[in-house]
Amino acid sequence: MLESSFGLAFFLKSPRTESNFRSIYLRVTVDGIPKEISTKRKWEHKRWDQKVERAIGSKEDARVLNFFLDALILKINEYRTEIMYSGKPLTSQKIMDYVLGNISPRVKVLEEFKKHNDEMTSLIGRGYAEGTLDRFTITFNHLTKFIKIKFNADDLEFSELNLEFIKDFEFFLRTVRNCSNNTTLKYIANFKKIVIRALDKEIIIKDPFKNFKSKKTKIFKNPLTTQELYELERHYFTTDRLNIVRDVFVFQCYTGLAYIDAYQLKKTDIKKGIDGELWIMSERQKSGSKTNIPLLPQALALTKKYKEHPLCLQRSTVLPVSSNQKMNEYLKEIANLCGFPFTLNTHMARRTFASTVTLKNNVPIHIVKEMLGHQSVKQTEAYAITEQVTIGHEMAMLNMRINKPKTEILESDLAVLNRLEKEIKTIKEKYNM
Repeated sequence: MLESSFGLAFFLKSPRTESNFRSIYLRVTVDGIPKEISTKRKWEHKRWDQKVERAIGSKEDARVLNFFLDALILKINEYRTEIMYSGKPLTSQKIMDYVLGNISPRVKVLEEFKKHNDEMTSLIGRGYAEGTLDRFTITFNHLTKFIKIKFNADDLEFSELNLEFIKDFEFFLRTVRNCSNNTTLKYIANFKKIVIRALDKEIIIKDPFKNFKSKKTKIFKNPLTTQELYELERHYFTTDRLNIVRDVFVFQCYTGLAYIDAYQLKKTDIKKGIDGELWIMSERQKSGSKTNIPLLPQALALTKKYKEHPLCLQRSTVLPVSSNQKMNEYLKEIANLCGFPFTLNTHMARRTFASTVTLKNNVPIHIVKEMLGHQSVKQTEAYAITEQVTIGHEMAMLNMRINKPKTEILESDLAVLNRLEKEIKTIKEKYNM
């Protein structure tokens, strides 16, 4: 945003009592509105040139004063540029506040972070989930520890943040906290939200993240294959504990529900759809988006199986789902008993639904998107890992089309010609041609 006019000048102000030394004042004018402040410097009026607004002579005291005035102009111009790039209006009062150090209260980083988390706590269930708060709380704890180790302080002012601080915090997460690349960047992203909040509140002007570069590691999270899902469904476990967890996981595989949505799924969320069949009609806990999912026979059978389960009756839920921690703990045990060379977790079921159950069976990706409750197809593409079987099938079909025998081509062409001749004959008879 450009101001209409900008002016900056230094001048000497005459004292009330007669003296050779006078105070040096700074006048800033923006859009015709002037503001004046003292630079807290005094100078002999005979050694001052008002045309160039600088001290006269080459003595040390004159050079020091002129250097101070030049540095002050440089700082003001830097601040003015930052304000223009931010798109915020520039005023002479803002510049004076900046020169005097009154641009914003001396708000501290952890203080503002805690305020953010407290606000998020009060909004749990009304726009935020507990899991989101947990992630910000962990980031806050990591940042607190970092500031204590690095600076031997309980908190820092926002003005002390810079690119070096961000890089040092990143290094701390990777080494001291032993976080993976993607986990590190998640914590950094959480912290960045607090910095952006400070920028919006004009606590700081410069963004310390401006030149920070990062890149997430692409991780391939494969779903269960058709054969693996088949083996899991039919595996017999000697304990009810593992059978229940397996059934919940399989239910997720055939509905695409995330763990929290399966946990909270009420009997009232299962309703008759427009086709007369039973559907899951609910809202996602994470995003609040609506999900309408037709119940496949496998999922419907599991709802009937646990209809009278004590925990389901107590909570009015469809399934007796354990805590996410317990679910993932027991799924590891289930994977070992099934002989899978990988670890099962609750989120793998959602990927299995997207890839193995739906897309492999030619369900269009935009339909899968709606059932998963995603905001865009791009989100769904991350879940939709096409199986080798599907790729092989499509390539075989392509091979047949490309390498079709010439005799078949001729026969198909003749069939088309015969059909066209019959249609022409019918038209002629109709119109007596």
